[in-house]
Amino acid sequence: MAAVTAPQQHRSSKTESYVDNKRKEDIRHANIVAARAVASAVRTSLGPKGMDKMISTSSDEVIITNDGATILNKMQVLQPAAKMLVELSKSQDSAAGDGTTTVVVIAGALLEQCLILLSHGIHPTVISDSLHKASLKALDVLSAMAVPVELSDKDSLVKSASTSLNSKVVSQYSTLLAPLAVDSVLSVVDPATPDMVDLRDIKIVKKLGGTVDDTELVKGLVFDKKVSHAAGGPTRMENAKIAVIQFQISPPKTDIEQSIVVSDYSQMDRILKEERSYILGMIKKIKSTGCNVLLIQKSILRDAVTDLSLHYLAKAKILVIKDVERDDIEFITKTLNCLPIANIEHFRAEKLGHADLVEEVSLGDGKIVKITGIKDMGKTTTVLVRGSNQLVLDEADRSLHDALCVVRCLVAKRFLIAGGGAPEIELSRQLGAWAKVLHGMEGYCVRAFAEALEVIPYTLAENAGLNPIAIVTELRNRHAQGEINAGINVRKGQITNILEENVVQPLLVSTSAITLATECVRMILKIDDIVTVR
Repeated sequence: MAAVTAPQQHRSSKTESYVDNKRKEDIRHANIVAARAVASAVRTSLGPKGMDKMISTSSDEVIITNDGATILNKMQVLQPAAKMLVELSKSQDSAAGDGTTTVVVIAGALLEQCLILLSHGIHPTVISDSLHKASLKALDVLSAMAVPVELSDKDSLVKSASTSLNSKVVSQYSTLLAPLAVDSVLSVVDPATPDMVDLRDIKIVKKLGGTVDDTELVKGLVFDKKVSHAAGGPTRMENAKIAVIQFQISPPKTDIEQSIVVSDYSQMDRILKEERSYILGMIKKIKSTGCNVLLIQKSILRDAVTDLSLHYLAKAKILVIKDVERDDIEFITKTLNCLPIANIEHFRAEKLGHADLVEEVSLGDGKIVKITGIKDMGKTTTVLVRGSNQLVLDEADRSLHDALCVVRCLVAKRFLIAGGGAPEIELSRQLGAWAKVLHGMEGYCVRAFAEALEVIPYTLAENAGLNPIAIVTELRNRHAQGEINAGINVRKGQITNILEENVVQPLLVSTSAITLATECVRMILKIDDIVTVR
């Protein structure tokens, strides 16, 4: 008898072993709560009636913005899972440029639904797989709703740029900034790669003074610095022949750290004479090519120009702009269609750029240099942004960047979709219907995904001071009756056809927001332990 019971005892101890899952659940719960806290911080700044955040950094810098990516970037988030939401908004910023707040709010809502599903005892892997399926289905639904757009249809492009700008601090200037963003992107589209736009070809120059109304698009180059007139050189040059030089017009230095001891005056005179003849020789070479405008790169090793060389350049009637940043050289040479010159020996006429006019212009309390009428200009453009104070100027720059990104999205994927919470409610309705067809746990999870998407119209209504429950219920009814493009019109405080109200956004913004938010949530769900390595 004893021999029989022993294996039974052994077997029961094996099956009844206690596994502690509490820690895994706690960590998952902590991660989700931390990430949701980040999402709720930016939730109030969603939409055209969203609030702005004032961010005070440790260096006493003050930023006023409602751009999700900027807010999260400046927040010092320590919790690892919450950091993932900051990275999420950054990836949305680089993928689409707009919708940075939307993507974080959707992720927060999905995490909230995941907590409920986890408390019902559904396994994280099941939830994760179902969310993936639901996001793929959502992309199909969005693509079916989208309206194709042509780049020649400038009105549609301006509408979508305006929608992006309407939720910014500088929304009252959207009528000026939206067409400006569209013009600048279309002017840099290369026919060789028609669906690619490099935003580095659009240079934004910020200049304090004036108002945002004074912002303009410049077909040419703008330098936020003065012409060097130390020795009374010219400040305006017509029929300019421009050289971009990367060498110094100053006396040479020894290669190694050396000191030269001069013992009498005749040696001193010789050194000064040599200096003069050396600099004169360089300037004669420059002048002989017909060059009359010099852009001199900032030098680290020694002075790029000395008072003596500036004096001779002024005598030779050559306009000088010094301290050009190294990073700007590529943009300048592409615009002027010239080559940078690294050595005086390589200074030849064919390396010069040509322009009708280079002049110094007074703006506000400072001066800028404008180069216009460039011959064979490269596919680049410059936007001169003005603002009454630094806060407005920085926010105008960020808003313009978002508008440029929206137009870039439309160039890459030429489809428009309604805004105002219409696509989210339509997705919620269609996914809810699809969930009823699915069996088992999947149906539960897809329904949770569908409910989470309602957070966008709910938040839009809430931020606009409307009754969110009444608005979202009415919106559901309209969509159930087949009004696909019915959305929240925050200006009128009611539900209208959003496409007719010109509230549109690129398809790419919505699709990338859903894909990235789902990816981030799935990743947070899969984490069941945090290991800290010191």
